[in-house]
Amino acid sequence: MFICLIWMFVLLCSSVADENSIRDADIFPSSPEIERGSTLKLFCVLGKRYTPHRNASHIIWKLNHDLIAQENYNIVNETVSSITIHNFTYSKAHVKCFTKYLGKEQLLVHTEVKSGFPPDTPGNISCIYYVEAKLSCTWTSGRETNLRTNYTLYKKMMTGGRVTVLNTGGSCRSKTESCSFYYPDIPYSSSFCFQVKAENVLGEASSECVPIPMEKIEKFEPPEILSVKKITGIRQLLTVTWKMPEKINPSQDLFCDVQYRNLYSNSSEFVTVRLNSAEKTGSWNLTGLWDSTEYSVAIRCISVVSIFWSEWSRAKTASTEEKAPSEKVDLWRVIESSLSSGSRSVHLMWKPLNSFPPSGRILGYKIKYFPENNAALKMTSTSADTKIVLLLNEEAYIISITAYNSAGNSPEAILRIPSTDEKTPQIIGTVKTFTTDEEVVVVWIASEPEVTEYVVEWYEELETDPFSRSWQYVSNSTIWKTNKRNFKPFMCYNISVYPLYGNKVAAPYSIQSYVQEKKPSEGPVAETDIPGKNEVTIKWKEIAKDKRNGFIRNYTIFYKPEDGKELNKTVNSDVLQYRLKSLQANTQYTVYIMASNEAGGTTGEPKTFKTLKFNKEDVIFIALPVGLSMLFLVGLWITCILKKHAFKKVCWPDIPNPAESMAVEWPLDASMGATSEAKTIDFEGLSVLEHCFPEESQEGSLLMHCENHVSECTDVNTKGMINGDKKIRYNEENEVAKCFSPPMSYIITDQGIGSQTHSALTPVKEIQPIEMLEEDLCEFQKTSIKNEENDNEEVLKLENFSEKALFNPYLKNSVKTREFLISENLPECNKNESKSQSTVLPPFQQNATGQSYITLDMFGLSTAP
Repeated sequence: MFICLIWMFVLLCSSVADENSIRDADIFPSSPEIERGSTLKLFCVLGKRYTPHRNASHIIWKLNHDLIAQENYNIVNETVSSITIHNFTYSKAHVKCFTKYLGKEQLLVHTEVKSGFPPDTPGNISCIYYVEAKLSCTWTSGRETNLRTNYTLYKKMMTGGRVTVLNTGGSCRSKTESCSFYYPDIPYSSSFCFQVKAENVLGEASSECVPIPMEKIEKFEPPEILSVKKITGIRQLLTVTWKMPEKINPSQDLFCDVQYRNLYSNSSEFVTVRLNSAEKTGSWNLTGLWDSTEYSVAIRCISVVSIFWSEWSRAKTASTEEKAPSEKVDLWRVIESSLSSGSRSVHLMWKPLNSFPPSGRILGYKIKYFPENNAALKMTSTSADTKIVLLLNEEAYIISITAYNSAGNSPEAILRIPSTDEKTPQIIGTVKTFTTDEEVVVVWIASEPEVTEYVVEWYEELETDPFSRSWQYVSNSTIWKTNKRNFKPFMCYNISVYPLYGNKVAAPYSIQSYVQEKKPSEGPVAETDIPGKNEVTIKWKEIAKDKRNGFIRNYTIFYKPEDGKELNKTVNSDVLQYRLKSLQANTQYTVYIMASNEAGGTTGEPKTFKTLKFNKEDVIFIALPVGLSMLFLVGLWITCILKKHAFKKVCWPDIPNPAESMAVEWPLDASMGATSEAKTIDFEGLSVLEHCFPEESQEGSLLMHCENHVSECTDVNTKGMINGDKKIRYNEENEVAKCFSPPMSYIITDQGIGSQTHSALTPVKEIQPIEMLEEDLCEFQKTSIKNEENDNEEVLKLENFSEKALFNPYLKNSVKTREFLISENLPECNKNESKSQSTVLPPFQQNATGQSYITLDMFGLSTAP
């Protein structure tokens, strides 16, 4: 019960809401349709909801989105406002009613207005009678009304000049310009007339009743083709048989059109055949056709009095009788290099026959081949494909190919395969290619004008399959043209031209070409060697052939120092490395390479490198002096270690002590008493030679400088000998002296005055006066002279010296003579004797202050017994 009350409340509220909405506002007439160019008048009525706060003066009007001028408004009363629009030409528009209160617009109501024209009188009425199916009529409506218009088709009977409407099935209604009556409401009569009436809100119009006899508008169903076939043994003929339509007027004859068309042609031919309606089937022979050609056949029929043909029947196809192919195949070959076994692969390929009209369906191909010099070794093979591979030896071969079908074989296509050692002449001198908007053109020059046939071969450079090559024969021309569509853009093609003379193929001339180029798909990748101080070698590899998209013309190396200006170098396409020079030392560079063709350039990935601070030459110039210095120091150090005793001997020699010498005997009293009577002698006038050189005879010379004055040959006075010294040359062949360094001065003393058998050398560290007898000195001189005359006789010998003395290497001025300084105050006998012997002695020179003299560390004197 409670639920029923709720539903009643909801219905009541909804009805009240509807009433209030109606009272809010209304516009009339609603959705008016008026004649184009007439005056439109509308009324807007306010409901109770808006009164008394608002009235008709608050109403404004808009046409679509445009405000209508106030002079078109008319206030009928407090709640009604009207609008008048003259010459309304919109085909369709919206008129809106608003209230404007306190500056705000509020839509109350709107309506759609259409304008159009009244219908014209329908005309051109025509009808088609589909036998025992339907009767359809069409007409033209004239001017477009732009309004909803309805049409009514009337089928009326004409009898005796009177027109009457049929009681049943006499009319049909439509909103378009056609209408149909369907079977069985279609009585067959030749006395019908047809009328059309058109009407809309603006008016109506009717056509006249047009008489249309039924037999003139008959349209049959299409016939059915039973067969299309050839007759064996009869060429160029096909027989067509078809079934007649079932629902036809038996009292009228028919015409049938036979249409036939070969599948290689777009045009068709017709044959019209007249048949009796009593016949159930029809037949016709098509003659003058092409051999081995497939034909498509279709048929349509019409009554002899009708104006409408039936539709075409479903088509059927058949082929005429075949004949043997009349043309030879288009044959070519690709010869691979010989294998180690002596055989070689020959790839034969040919094109399907394209003769027109064709000779029929090719069943296969027969291949015959034999050595050129032995035709008896003929071999045969067959293939259903258009290619084959033959394995031949190194001899020349003759190859022939024929195509065959059910009627016979085609003429032979013959090709000669040269032997492997055959030299073919070069007839073509040059080949050029260029492209136009639509074609690729190849032009060549032949050196022998009698050659009139050529083969142009082309294939993609990256293609490895020999059977993918294309070729074409050219006769009586040195220009070949083909459509660009036979080539792919951005691909490199190998194009070769082969001259043909007789049954031989001469050497080809080959070039490469692009029919269209674009910039490379990728750039070269730069690689650098070890950089130097001011230079570096940049290397790169060629771009892959499938990425070039054209012929590479050059490479450009771009290089830029850090925070510097970019530089570039351009090289030819055959250069794959370049040495950049005059670079900044110890600087980071960025380098990349651009490959360019005619269409543009593409750069590769950049690479960085840094030049060295020093190059090899700098390192060598720095390291060489340091290394040599170190080597010198190391060598010097090693030499010092190995020769330290020698250096010690040179720089710090061991001075021998004459007192310890075994060569002479030293008197003990001389050494003992020297201390009491010793007198210091001045060394300023005494000089010593520091070096001596060994002689081959290992003899030494002794030079003593005596500054002491010797008086009367008995007493030696050192102070008196300075001013009158003379040199006495004493030659002694068998005397050996030994030199030591540093040198020491020695004075000869005679130990045994009477016998002169003992002589000694006394080292002088503190030179003391030494007494000598005059007689002894004179005897010594005489003995020297005598020994000089006795030619190499021994005078002085060391009694106790049995070993041979060695030559002292420290005395560099050693000579073979011993020179003594003789005072001018010597006794007269000595002088005279010296003068008397002057012819024997070599010239001697006067002593000079500061002169170096040779000393012996040790020597021995001996006299002959």
